[in-house]
Amino acid sequence: MPNQCPFCDVALSCIQLENEVGIAILDAFPVSEGHILVVPRKHVTTLFDLSPVEQASLWQLVSEVRSYLSHKFNPDGFNIGINDGQAAGQTVMHAHIHVIPRRIGDDPDPRGGVRRVITGKAQYWKGTK
Repeated sequence: MPNQCPFCDVALSCIQLENEVGIAILDAFPVSEGHILVVPRKHVTTLFDLSPVEQASLWQLVSEVRSYLSHKFNPDGFNIGINDGQAAGQTVMHAHIHVIPRRIGDDPDPRGGVRRVITGKAQYWKGTK
């Protein structure tokens, strides 16, 4: 599986932050500037295949990523989310958490937050960046 999974063989130069359980890398098809993925080092399809201790460690890394992005980009908010399973939109079957900086005006009506995505940005598989 590592040969087919883009998150199992990440170059060290791509890692923005890390801890013993996970790495933080820039999303290849970012929804906004600074969009980072927090990825467990262990290949699992869902975060719920990780132990509670491993999950807590990943969420600590999410917190560190949010702080890092706050200082680097000074966004107005964040969407933090998981696509858990194909029916939920997961296309890379290695668990990961999206940390997406948001800015006032990046969407004319951001109400609903994680219930929807920024218009025109969801279909990255069509090459939209």
